[in-house]
Amino acid sequence: MTFRPYPGLTVACVLMFALLCGLGVWQLERLSWKLDLIARVNSHMAAPPVPLGRLLAMGPDESQYRRITLTGHFDHAQEAYVFATDALGAPVYHVLTPFHTDDGRVLMVDRGAVPEDRLNPATRAAGNVQGETHVTGVWRAPDPPGLFTPAPNLAKRLWFSRDVRAIAATDRLTLAAPVVVEADAAPNPGGLPRGGQTVVNFRNQHLSYAVTWFGLAAVLLGVWLAYHISKGRIALK
Repeated sequence: MTFRPYPGLTVACVLMFALLCGLGVWQLERLSWKLDLIARVNSHMAAPPVPLGRLLAMGPDESQYRRITLTGHFDHAQEAYVFATDALGAPVYHVLTPFHTDDGRVLMVDRGAVPEDRLNPATRAAGNVQGETHVTGVWRAPDPPGLFTPAPNLAKRLWFSRDVRAIAATDRLTLAAPVVVEADAAPNPGGLPRGGQTVVNFRNQHLSYAVTWFGLAAVLLGVWLAYHISKGRIALK
């Protein structure tokens, strides 16, 4: 048997092989984490609503995507609008309205989406319910503004991310928690805003990534073997 691999090439291939396998293992770990996350979120969404006090005592991961029912009233005079697009790419605006609970706390409720031509609350006055009401929704910690998120148009109360801290600060509100309660699909009078906008869609391609990295490692090993065999550096006789 002949086994005389080129030292420099072999060391480089060993390092590359280890790197590729390490990336494959990392993606398997990410796959396990993502599956746990999906299972936890589905469990939270299927569970009965949780009282506000209990949610406030939970950690961020435990409270995320929990359902909650609030009793109190909206302050429609301080509603803000967050630009977004619908499934077809058309512009819509999420209506974020402060909600004052019966025990004196304030939370920001995403009441749902309205089309651009119904952004003016006067065009959907029936939907701005007055007095005590009940809201059931999903507890979400919104993503912070990105580096390229446009600055808000304060004159029009228009924002490009659900930056609830900044929105509350603009109106001098103290929120019980820096979260958004996404109202469920229960219809509002007049049909607007359209609630039920919560989307649970976690991208999960970690298994395919792992297969790719392990596949590249196998190809590298095959190329290393084939090259040395072709040069007579590795042989069985």
